Amino acid sequence: MKIGIVYYSMSGNVDYVAKKIAEIVEADLIRIEPKKEYPNKGLKKFLWGGKSALMGETPELENYEFNADKYDCIIFGTPVWASQFTPPIRTFIEDNRSKLDGKKIATFVCYSGGGAENAIGKLKGELKIDSFKAELILIDPKSRKSEENNKKIDEFCNKLK
Repeated sequence: MKIGIVYYSMSGNVDYVAKKIAEIVEADLIRIEPKKEYPNKGLKKFLWGGKSALMGETPELENYEFNADKYDCIIFGTPVWASQFTPPIRTFIEDNRSKLDGKKIATFVCYSGGGAENAIGKLKGELKIDSFKAELILIDPKSRKSEENNKKIDEFCNKLK
């Protein structure tokens, strides 16, 4: 099974996990970035990102390469902002919705403050699917490296096989 990991990462946590998963399941990485960067420090980071997520914004993305025909499974990786998945992921889904039909879909989210289950539920709704092939929730995995997190990542990857 050929896997593509579509992800957005601001602070590096999602990037860290995406690379670990890609190494284990031999997946392609498709990192997406908004053309206009979000503030990444202080109160502005939380206010601007949270507002954008809650309002369901769809920022314009930098060019990326994605050929859905190459993949049997797509994994979405996103930080949790205000109990939501991030706007760049929303844009990607809107831009590629018809190409995702019939694909196995999995997700992982990274967070610091909570709302991960809600974000996964919202992502499921946006994708119009009943369930994910696999789900993974991690708290700040880049700065809180642990055997427990590695075990969770391995379990997630095993569900994909």
